[in-house]
Amino acid sequence: MSTSPAIVEDSERHSHVVQFYEHDHRLLIRNVGDYLAEGLRRREALVVIATPEHSQAIRQVLESQGADPAGAVREGRMVFRDAEETLAQFMVHGKPDWKRFDMSVGAIVRQLRAQAGVRAYGEMVDLLWNAGHSAAANLLEQFWNKLLASNGFSLFCAYQIDVFGKEFQMGVLDDVLSTHTHVVSAGTHSDLEASLNHALNAVLGGSMAEDVKLLMKPNFRPSWATIPQAETSILWIRNNLPDYADEILSRARRLFNDRAATPAERRQ
Repeated sequence: MSTSPAIVEDSERHSHVVQFYEHDHRLLIRNVGDYLAEGLRRREALVVIATPEHSQAIRQVLESQGADPAGAVREGRMVFRDAEETLAQFMVHGKPDWKRFDMSVGAIVRQLRAQAGVRAYGEMVDLLWNAGHSAAANLLEQFWNKLLASNGFSLFCAYQIDVFGKEFQMGVLDDVLSTHTHVVSAGTHSDLEASLNHALNAVLGGSMAEDVKLLMKPNFRPSWATIPQAETSILWIRNNLPDYADEILSRARRLFNDRAATPAERRQ
């Protein structure tokens, strides 16, 4: 399991975590399932605002872990909402409206919080980001944080952003990272870091690669959120090695995907 234990098992009130994922959403769904399953074990209430495809996949992961999401829904401890339909309830002229957000999403959280602690998972910001509305996505993150501050629950968000792609860099993601407390790794830490190390060695050569690795750790500590080492390294490479970044990260992606592939997928 790649999700941080602090996020899954000891999720604090007001924590606001984010995971970046590519087209293959299996790791995301597994991490969200772990996060929500722990909430069910603790008799917490859950809110899932996701695409129908992801909601169904989350239900299946919960059931595979012995949880009963259908029973939790019947008991009123778990609420599923369609992300696109929910988003439409509070968008005004292309921007989220706080009062409408509070009357829709906020009302759900407060109703559930009256009976238990609350964990939420949401994909509305992902829809806005993928549609090219990054400013609206950031405003919605600020609304979530306002709701977190006044209601004391935890929130898990997701963005379909390839950590090896050009979009994953400080200049693009500064607003996203600054509104979250933790970043959940896009892959198992060992696989991501091993893929990066191999790619650095292959592109830069052993001596130069070792010098770069020594520079990365002490000279770059992102201050927005708690970020896994692999993602921190990728941000550093994008920011400090512009002439080599595309080649290094393209190679790292291929290595990482090969490590993550099942035996059947490797044979194809």
